Amino acid sequence: MVQLNHLHIALGYKPHQLIPDLLQDIKGHSFKWINEKKFVNGKFTWQAGYGVFSFSHSQLDVVINYINNQEQHHKKKTFQQEYIRLLKKYNVTFDEKYILRDVD
Repeated sequence: MVQLNHLHIALGYKPHQLIPDLLQDIKGHSFKWINEKKFVNGKFTWQAGYGVFSFSHSQLDVVINYINNQEQHHKKKTFQQEYIRLLKKYNVTFDEKYILRDVD
């Protein structure tokens, strides 16, 4: 069985939408759907937090390619390594205790 600890999603949204509301909708509806369909043994739950990065429309193909190849990509760099690299690259202040740990 494959164990996943994160998910990449590229989406467009309306400027008046609030990111926390959008993520609550995605997590809430998918939580219900996954559990109703019994796609996992036991009860599926999402982690409490999330990370959001914006990109320009001109980078859409690059982002889609990255998402399509994330499994291979994370064989070279773990999610945690990559996430911290992005936070540092874009000068995002963070506390490591809130960073999702890699699955062993």
